[in-house]
Amino acid sequence: MASELFNRRDVIAYFIVAAIGASLQLIAGSLLQDWFLVTYEQALLAGYLIAFFAGFFLTKLFAFNARNSAQTRREAVKFTMVSVLSGLITVYGASITYQYLASEFRQLTFLIPFSVKAVNLTKLISQLVGMGLSFMSNYILHKQFTFRNTGFYEKLKNLLGL
Repeated sequence: MASELFNRRDVIAYFIVAAIGASLQLIAGSLLQDWFLVTYEQALLAGYLIAFFAGFFLTKLFAFNARNSAQTRREAVKFTMVSVLSGLITVYGASITYQYLASEFRQLTFLIPFSVKAVNLTKLISQLVGMGLSFMSNYILHKQFTFRNTGFYEKLKNLLGL
């Protein structure tokens, strides 16, 4: 079971897809904080939502052999459910980590060479912790739930009367 769950191809493909999503999330969150008056948590959430849409299509195309399935609607519903949990883990995991680091240590910043952009390393580290916390749960849930026919979607449709 463990070798089937963590086979090399799926882990590598999912890691690449997750890295693209994480990069989108980091860039979007950073730009939103610079350009608009949003809090750290709001920027985390907005960045996560932007990465969510790219993540579904990239995961479907490149991870878990789901490219040719005719179950896109059901996969989208299940992906959304898993992503809500993941979003909570990411946002609150990063926020709690940041609150802890900010209260215990001084803020660390880094000026990007040949730029005027200062990166708050404390926030970056906190966001990476939050994203790391959600990575493993996402991988397992997407592989075992989202992109697999479990019967859950039919039960949900019956429950909602659709």
